[in-house]
This record gives sequence, structure tokens and C-alpha cells, in this order.
Amino acid sequence: MGVIMRISGSILLAAVLTHGAAMAEDGQIQRGPAPGWVVPSELMPVPDDADGLVFVRRQDALIHLDGEGQAQYLGYRMRLLHPNALQTGNISIAWNPASGPPIVHLVKVHRAGETIDVLEKASFEILRREDQLEAAKLDGILTAVLRVPDLRVGDELEVGLTTRVSDPTLGHNDAGLLFLGPSPAPGRYRLGLSWDKGLKPGIRMTPDMAAAARTSDSGVDFSFDNPPMLAPPKDAPARYQWQRIVEFTDFADWAAISRHFAPLYTKAAAIPDGSVLVAEAGRIAAAHPRPLDRAAAALKLVQQDVRYIYVGLGNGNLTPATAEETWQRRYGDCKGKTVLLLGLLARLGIEAEAVLVNNSGADDGLDERLPNAGMFDHVLVRARIDGKVYWLDGTLPPVVPPALSPALPYRWVLPLTAQGAAIQNLPWRPASRPDEITLVEIDARAGFDQPAQVTNTTIVRGLTGLQQQVQMSGLTPDQLRNIMRQQLVGETWQTVDDVKWRYDQKAEASVMTIRGTWEVDWDDDGDGGKSLALPGGGFSPPERRVRPADQNQDLPYYNAPDYDCRVTTLRLPSTTGASDWTFKSGYDTHIFGRNYYRAFDVRDGAIRMVRGLRVERQEIDAVSARRDNARIAGFDNSMAWVFYNPEGGGTPDPQRKMVPATYDIDWAADIVPCVSEAAKP
Repeated sequence: MGVIMRISGSILLAAVLTHGAAMAEDGQIQRGPAPGWVVPSELMPVPDDADGLVFVRRQDALIHLDGEGQAQYLGYRMRLLHPNALQTGNISIAWNPASGPPIVHLVKVHRAGETIDVLEKASFEILRREDQLEAAKLDGILTAVLRVPDLRVGDELEVGLTTRVSDPTLGHNDAGLLFLGPSPAPGRYRLGLSWDKGLKPGIRMTPDMAAAARTSDSGVDFSFDNPPMLAPPKDAPARYQWQRIVEFTDFADWAAISRHFAPLYTKAAAIPDGSVLVAEAGRIAAAHPRPLDRAAAALKLVQQDVRYIYVGLGNGNLTPATAEETWQRRYGDCKGKTVLLLGLLARLGIEAEAVLVNNSGADDGLDERLPNAGMFDHVLVRARIDGKVYWLDGTLPPVVPPALSPALPYRWVLPLTAQGAAIQNLPWRPASRPDEITLVEIDARAGFDQPAQVTNTTIVRGLTGLQQQVQMSGLTPDQLRNIMRQQLVGETWQTVDDVKWRYDQKAEASVMTIRGTWEVDWDDDGDGGKSLALPGGGFSPPERRVRPADQNQDLPYYNAPDYDCRVTTLRLPSTTGASDWTFKSGYDTHIFGRNYYRAFDVRDGAIRMVRGLRVERQEIDAVSARRDNARIAGFDNSMAWVFYNPEGGGTPDPQRKMVPATYDIDWAADIVPCVSEAAKP
């Protein structure tokens, strides 16, 4: 998966993040000189007016490729200018013992012409523990810390060390990134990539790095004195945030990565005859004649009976544990769960493959990157069943069945096949179902001066809905009711009488219903008139899509996918009639790639309102954005006011929309009237 070496902008010192095999060998810190390929930068003079936390006299982050993998050198000397900078004296090294111990070259403090060798009286303390157990991770990484004693403002701290990275999964293939952060402290920075003869990787640089590059037959260097702050193009898609970055790789293309990893998963997924997993597959086959039902049962088995723990031990972070091993210990990471599921599906006669994806949302523009397995952080299964493609993720809760689209909106994925597959784009489409629906029924039939009976239901899909499923499925009804009472009673809610929660697998949604009473805040309009702003009915006007003058004005603007629906039903006081009520107008507006929609209806003793917001274009071209900026002034951001006039006078609008009440239809259904029925722009 390679290396990411970054020179920090927002923190004080450079960090080396390594990925590699995790097999405890010699875990001791070693002392020694810097490698021959390291030539430290010249020190930059400290200006008289230096301010801020630190001034970086030099900071070198260098990678060297040789026959054993990657060696990473980090060296810096910085003047501490502020008390908050003293934390840089807490030096931390993280490394994988399977790649060899780190070598510390020096830790020194320079003070008023005196040089203090810190390592003469202090040493690194090795923390022999997993530092991410709370996140269910076992990665084998060791950490060593040194707290520099007697560090003072005005001192210069100098550090030099080298760590190695090698991963047997990758063999002789290396890939990674070097980049300079957007907000570096003042001073001198250098990044470098070098290689032994015959090991030159493929290299790609962003234009800002290419302008600073100094190349030779054995390496490329980048030097910056007081590098400027970077401001990524405002509101642009993520691929335009790619700045001051150098990529390198030994892989010829994405298909080479696919071919490289496919045999690992094929081997790990093999279930030998006589395994207890053969019996498990037989039990599933006997209970479910349909292939899709069999796949769902196998998926649920992996989700429910094998707990998730990230495991980076053994042969490396990238090598999956076998299906047998994962089943026997009943825990595994995404790799182990994937091969277990692949093995079961193969025994059930279902064609399937592992697919690498990025769960962090950082895959926009992946087709423009050099091939690097480190661009992916998750693996799941794609199966072909009855002529359709289904996605199966063994790390999700056991309420998530095989689906025609992944649970997360991936842009680019990499199937692992023996022939080698290119990365594939998954086209984005507007959501067909709301991510969240809020239903509020206010029963004011008892009168204006009486508390209203209220039923509030939320229907939540996607990752948030699954998080609720994990959190709430283990609560008893009494526990849930008490929690919601503590959270809600005191302002709008006078009482919380009942709380019910369920996960609707057919709707793929977390559904919570709260019943209780509200003190309805009616406005007194004089002469017996009343008014009320229905909850959930208004919109804030959209923000202008503009960028600073020094940024590219022609780049598109990004819309985070969203589909939100609010439905409010007001059961009218029984002493009033429909002709006594009026309400604000509805609207149906398309602006900045979003549909803003609101509609009212009054009938059967109730005012019904629906309000929806859906993103229909994920990217807005600059011309459309400038056009819509001029339309903001005309945007209707009024709240959803309803008005009671005891003199009557309200007449039904013959063009009104027939809006269903909260209790008229199943709002968890696939199709609900939350946005415009008109053709989408």
C-alpha cells in the first residue's frame, strides 16, 4: 500500500505514516548515522521578526527505494517561539517491527551557542500496546516516545531518524505520496524521492510541485522557502483539492493491482473439503432454494456471527486471513469477512469477486491518479445473481441484505480479478428515496388553549440509519423511553408518553415514533385570529456560489448529496372549519442543482404540508452558478405559516395539490411525494 509522507501544515512537525507487515520481531530503537543517500538541507537563518509557534530552519522528508522496500528519513531543526511550541518536545515514532527497527540519528537541543545531546541522558520508551483497541484495530504497530527534558522557548530542537517500510503482500512493488500541507509554518522544507539503479518508479506531480522539482537519474527533490499558504478552490469537487502532491508507483496500471491481489483473495477464500464451513454452506442451501436468498443468508452469517476487528498482523495489512481462520476465531476485518463470504458463495455456486473501495469519500478523481492500492481503505463483495449485480458488505450490521447498489456512494471501485480489471466508475444518481423523513402530526382538535397530542416519526436511511440501528437495537423499550424523555421534555415537549423504535429492513430505514404532548405556540393576530408556523416547513435561502478573485472561477461547484423530507399535519380545532383557514403559498424551485418544494392542502379537518429538498445535480457548472446567484433575491424563504380567521373567507384553490397527511400513506415506502413531479433539470 506504500507510504504517505507528509510535511504538516496545521501541526508543528512532519509525520511519517507507515503501512506494512505486522509481525513482532526486534522492536528496539537503534542508534546510528543517517544513510548515505541523506544530505540534510542547509539551515535557513531565523529572521529577527520571526513570529508564530515555530520557525523551521530545515525540515527534510525523504524516501529512498531499494531492493528491500522503502526507507524514510525525517530530519528537522526548528526554533521554538511560543510556549505552545514546547509540545514538539514530545517526540513519537510509530513503526512496524516486521520492517525492521527505526534508527535514530540524533536528538539535540541548541541553546545560546550550546548543543545538548538529549540521548545522553534520555531515551525512547517503547509502548508495547495496540493504540487503537477502542476502534477494534490490531495492527501490530509499535510506538516509542521521548519527552525532551528542560525544553525552553527560544531553543532549537533538532531530530533525525529513519524508518523502513516493506510489505510482503506488495513484493517489490512500491507506491505512495509525498506532499506539503496547505498551512506550513514559516521556514525551509524539502521533500525528496530517490531510488537505487533500476528501481525508478512512475512519478506524477501536481503543477505546483513540478515547478519546484529538481530531477536527476537517481531521484527528484523539491525545496521550498517560506512556502505560501494554499487555499483549495472554494466549494469545488474533491479532485480539485489535489495540491502540492507527488505520486509514485511501481504498478503499470490499475489492472496490475487487480491482478496482484486477486490470487491472495482466491487462495484465502478456498474452503477445503471437510471444513465445518462446508456444512454451513449446505445448511444454507437446504434452507433457501433461491440463489438470492442463499446469498442473503451467507451474508447475514458473516455479518452476525463474525465480529469486526481490524487485523493487520501476520502477513501484512493487505493480506487477508483465510476463511477458515476467520471462522474459527469468529472475528475479522473487512478482508477476512470478504474472503469468508466469497468462500461461502463459491460453495453455494454463486459467482462473486472482491472489490476495493474507499469508505472515506476520497475517491473523486481517482481515475486521474497513479495506480496505488493505498487509495482504497475497504474491500467488499460483488456478486452476480439471476443476471443482476449485487453488493454485499460483511462488515455492516446484519440488517443489510445484498443490494443493487453499495451502501455508500462510491465513485470508483477496483474489482480484483485474475485477468486484471481497470478501476470502474459508479455513476451518481439523485436519491430515489429520502435520506430522512420527519413526520409531525399535531392534533389540536381539543382547542387553541389546550395542549396538543403530537406524534413525531423519523425515518432515517443510509449510514446514519445503520448507526442508529447499532445504537438502539441493544436498548430495552424502557431505556429508550427514558433517554428520549431526558432529551426532549422541557421546551416544546410537555410530556413524552411513548417511544417506539424499529429497523424496517424492507425500507432499509431506522424508524422512531415518539408520542406525547406539546404546548402549541399560537400567535394572537387580534380579533380572534390565530397563526402558527408549522414545524419543518421553511427553507433558508441558498448561499451564493462564489470564490475569491485569485481562484479559478470556471471550476464547478460541489453539492453534497441530500434528500430531506418534512411532513406536517395539523388537525384543526374542532370548533373551526376549513373555510376559516388559509396558509402561505407552496413553491417548486430548482436552483443550484437542488429542488426546493413545498405544498399545502386542507381537507378532512386537517391542514397537510409536505416540504422536500433534494440534490439533483452533484456538480454545478460555473455558468449555472452565476445565473442562480442572481436568482437568490427572489427565493421564497418564508416559514410555513397557517392562519385562522373566525370570519372565514378561505376558499379552496382549484389548482391545489393533494397532499397526503402523515397518517394517509406509508411514508417509508419507496415512492413518496416529497419533491416535484416535474422533469428534473
